Amino acid sequence: MTDSYDYDLFVIGAGSGGVRAARLTALGGKKVAIAEEYRVGGTCVIRGCVPKKFMVMASDFAHQFHTAEGYGWTVEASFDWPKFLQAKDVEIARLSGIYAANLGKAGVDLVNGRAVFKDAHTVEVTHRDGTGETRTITAEKILIATGGRPWMPEGLEGIEHCISSEEAFHLPELPKRIMIAGGGYIAVEFAGIFAGLGVETTLIYRGPNILRGFDDDVRAHLAGEIEKRGIKVILGCQHQKIEKTETGLVSHLENGMVLEHDVIMFATGRVPHVKDLGLEKAGVSLNDKGAIEVDTLSKTSADNIWAIGDVTDRMNLTPVAIREAVAFHETVYRNNPSHFDYEAVATAVFSQPPVGVVGLSESEARHTCSAGVDVYVTRFRPMKYAFTGSDERVLMKLVVDAASQKVVGVHIVGPEAPEMIQLAAIAVKAGLTKAQWDATCAVHPTMAEELVTLKEKQSQDTSAG
Repeated sequence: MTDSYDYDLFVIGAGSGGVRAARLTALGGKKVAIAEEYRVGGTCVIRGCVPKKFMVMASDFAHQFHTAEGYGWTVEASFDWPKFLQAKDVEIARLSGIYAANLGKAGVDLVNGRAVFKDAHTVEVTHRDGTGETRTITAEKILIATGGRPWMPEGLEGIEHCISSEEAFHLPELPKRIMIAGGGYIAVEFAGIFAGLGVETTLIYRGPNILRGFDDDVRAHLAGEIEKRGIKVILGCQHQKIEKTETGLVSHLENGMVLEHDVIMFATGRVPHVKDLGLEKAGVSLNDKGAIEVDTLSKTSADNIWAIGDVTDRMNLTPVAIREAVAFHETVYRNNPSHFDYEAVATAVFSQPPVGVVGLSESEARHTCSAGVDVYVTRFRPMKYAFTGSDERVLMKLVVDAASQKVVGVHIVGPEAPEMIQLAAIAVKAGLTKAQWDATCAVHPTMAEELVTLKEKQSQDTSAG
């Protein structure tokens, strides 16, 4: 670092990606600072993956209690929303504290405030203590890791009465009725959460089915399964307007339906958090989707500025942001140009039942595999529900490149799907063939054994797709 700069590296955003990049760089001997306008930990820890998973686990107990009755248990239970919120907030505060402590241990200076570019090497930080005090900081290199924020439809009459997923974590009381607008993983997950907690839940989505971009069998199967959990699903429709009355919020829908709920939550997507960052003053360009434009090494249009994580809108997953942070550090500070490999990244939807996927959907594979694909599918009732009379079913699907016989896609809907897909991802990433999967001895009795005992093809395509 030259004497003309305060820091070698300044990071904007203390989420999972920003924290990892800051720590690695500071541990490597560089002078590093990181600015966070809210709380250390970012979306995942504070208002995303972690608190949402706690809510999923809390809400799933009702289903477990019902299952327990089939095994001879008599269960009398009630749910205390304020008690849960308090426990959740205590744990989130603890985790945020750990992130902050780890930054300190690595020698990173934590700046509590919002950073805005003045030029490519200079930021002005407004401290979040409410005093309006600002501080000007210079850095040789700057990394943007500001993540994303919920998108709310502008121009929709009555949208000001609605909440996003972020407010859902702090509702003062549990509503009796909720409508969730959206069909992505956030909408589906929160629908399961509120339904599991006894809330009358409606999910509305303008598309033909939920989870756009996922395998069509997964989408159809999950839509049916969540309805079995009591969620009312309205597809191919959206709001015309929202009206606030003395008794609740009234949704006027395009199909003529009029529905009343206590809370309406919009989970209709997230957008990169770039508003009012002063990017134009730093010479940082956005792409046509409003995300920060970067090259394969995460470098922006400015020579000394990089960006990682959801603000680049490449693959918006916490573990991916962390890997991008590591690649940034290797590239910039270890003379080892690196980039993250976005192929065969596993992901989970913590719906109820949950989803785990890795690799290509059947449709994607048919457009990618020139010799066609082999598809293996099974649907069955989990052993756990044998005594309950439940008609809930598990879906497992393998998509295989017909020419190479490599398993290029694995799709699971059912209990413990996220746990199974993590291990299945190793095999897909390694390029193992269907024969190698078949050669793996099953663990019995488990659901996962179906992944290595599927023998009968559902279909075979020898065309180019």
